[in-house]
This record gives sequence, C-alpha cells and structure tokens, in this order.
Amino acid sequence: MSGDSGIHVHAAHHGDDRLSQWVALFTALLAALGAVLGYQGNRLMNEVLLEKNQAVLYKAHATDQWNYYQAVSTKMHLMEMARILSPAGKQTAFDASIAKYKSQKSGIKATAEHFDAASEQANAHAEQMNAPHERLAMAMILFQIAVALASVTALTKRGWLLGVAGISAVCGIGLWVYGMAMV
Repeated sequence: MSGDSGIHVHAAHHGDDRLSQWVALFTALLAALGAVLGYQGNRLMNEVLLEKNQAVLYKAHATDQWNYYQAVSTKMHLMEMARILSPAGKQTAFDASIAKYKSQKSGIKATAEHFDAASEQANAHAEQMNAPHERLAMAMILFQIAVALASVTALTKRGWLLGVAGISAVCGIGLWVYGMAMV
C-alpha cells in the first residue's frame, strides 16, 4: 500500500511540473510579444510627437506671418494718416506706399492662412495616429495582467488561473491587432 501512495504523489508532482512548464512557456511568449508591442507603441508615439511638433512649428510660422501682417497694416495706416494730414498738393506722394502695403498684406495673409491650415492638419493627423496608440497601451496592460495571473498560477498551482491569463492575453492580442489595423 505504501507503493501506491508514492505513485500518486509522483503523478501529482509530475502534473505540477507540466503546469510549471506551461506557465514558463506562456510567460516567455507574452514577454516576447510584449517587447514587440512595446516597440510598436513607442514608435507610434514618437510619430505622434513628431506630428505635434510639426503642428507647433507651423503655428509659430503662422504667428510670425500674422505679426508681420500687423506690422505692414500699421505702416499702411500710418501712411494713410500721413496722407490725410499732409497738405493738399502732397497727398498723392503717399498713394504708392499705401498701394504697396495693401499688396503686401494680401500675400502675407495668404501665407499665414496656409501655415494655420497646415498646423490644423498636422494636429488632426496626430490625433488620428494617437487613437491606435491608446489601444496598444491597453493591449500591453492586458499582457501584464496575463503575466501576473501566470505568476499566481505558478505559486498556487491552480491551472484555471492560466486559462484566465490566456483569455487576458487573447484580448490583448485582439486590441493589438485592432490598433495596428487603424494605423
């Protein structure tokens, strides 16, 4: 009878070894997938940040152009005031300058509006690129939960926890695929 109990203990111990092997394989697989996911998420976030920086650069150029527009407008208004305040025979001397400033303003305004539009477009593109990043971040969280559950499985020897970890990992993979499909 003592031989039978030894076989039972050995079989139970062998089952624990198989569970430990599955946990180790599962965790190693998640670590590899998590590394790839982390790389893709970081690369995508860098692209978002570059696009945001481009939007700021365009906005700075637009601001410079609007400031220039204001300076030209001020010069034009000063010429108009000088024309009004000048003696009757000298008023036409200011007409060429006023016409020049009016012409400059329209070109400057078009350039400023172009930079404003480019800034808005870059911001919109950055927002569009950021949506998948959030899904990738959620996928990474699900991978981390799966690893934590696998660790608890190894400690408690409760195989059903590995199943829950697997479900978490599969959901993470689903979010990952969905997020990358949006790129």
